[in-house]
Amino acid sequence: MNLLEIKDLTIRFDTEAGSVHAVNGVSLSIEQGETLGLVGETGAGKTTTALGILRLIPDPGKIVGGSILYKGEDILAKSEKEVLDIRGNEISMIFQDPMTALNPVMTVGAQVLEVIEQHERCTPEEARRKTVSILGKVGIREERVDDYPHQFSGGMKQRVVIAIALACNPKLLLADEPTTALDVTIQAQVMHMINELKKEFSTSMLLITHDLGIVAASCDKVAIMYAGAIVECGTLEDIFDHGAHPYTLGLFGSLPRLDVKVDRLTPIDGLMPDPMDLPQGCAFHPRCPRATDVCRAENPGAAELSPGHQVRCHLASTHPGP
Repeated sequence: MNLLEIKDLTIRFDTEAGSVHAVNGVSLSIEQGETLGLVGETGAGKTTTALGILRLIPDPGKIVGGSILYKGEDILAKSEKEVLDIRGNEISMIFQDPMTALNPVMTVGAQVLEVIEQHERCTPEEARRKTVSILGKVGIREERVDDYPHQFSGGMKQRVVIAIALACNPKLLLADEPTTALDVTIQAQVMHMINELKKEFSTSMLLITHDLGIVAASCDKVAIMYAGAIVECGTLEDIFDHGAHPYTLGLFGSLPRLDVKVDRLTPIDGLMPDPMDLPQGCAFHPRCPRATDVCRAENPGAAELSPGHQVRCHLASTHPGP
C-alpha cells in the first residue's frame, strides 16, 4: 500500500479579480522509503500541492476537490485536531526559504524543542536531550543550541529547518526546494545530509525542485508539473531516458550537456499561462512546437506508455522521446 496517495487534487484561490486555478486534478503516490521528485517552473503549483497535503493552504485558497490518502485515510476528512497530530509528527515540511522560516526571537533550540513538546510525552530534560541530539545530527554543536537564527549562516539556518522537520522522526518529509538561496557547495552538503537522514529514519520524501541534477541524484520517481497539472510521471529512468511530453523534452533541451556539442541551448518559447486564464485544451499548447488543432481544443487524458510511466499529451505515442 502507498504511504501517500493523492487523487485528483484541485485547489482554487477565489479573489476579487477572479479564480486562480492553482492545482488542477493532481494525482501522485509515494511508497514507504521512496523519494518522488516534483519538478516544474516557478508558479506551476508545486508548493501549493505540498501545502495542500498538510492542509495549510492560505486564505483565500481552498481545496475544492480530490482526496489525500495517508496510510489509507483521507486527510481532508479529518478534524483539525487530528491534522495537528499528523502535522510535524507523521508528516513534516522543510519550507522553501530558511531566512524566513525560522522565528527570529526564539533560539534555534527552542524552535526544535517546541515540536518535540507538541507531539511527544517526555520530561523537559528528555526533550532537551532530544533537541541537542537532532541538532547534532545536522551538524550544529551543543554550544550553539541557545543561539538565535541571525547568528547562523544561510546554510546553517537550513540545517536548523531540517532538524525541526525531522525532530519527531516523520514518516513523510515534504522538502520544498531545500537548497534555494544556497551556494553550490552548500547545496551538495545539504542534499547529502537530507538523503543520509532519510535513510537513517526510513523516511519517504516529496522533493520539490526545479533542479534536474538534484532529482537525478536523489529521486526514485519523478513527476513533471505544468500549470497546476502533472503532465508526465514515471521512474527516474522513464523521465530522463524516455521522456515523452514536449514540456519534459523542453526542460532537458534547455540544459547544457557534456556529451553533446551545441552552439546554443534550446529554450522553451513563451511563458507559463496565467492561472486565472488557462488556455483551452492542453495548457502547454501555446508554447509547444508540435501543437495541433486537437491540442488546442481538447485537454489530453493520461496515457500509460509503459507500466507506471504516464504522460498527458495527444502526440506522446506518435512522438516518443529519446
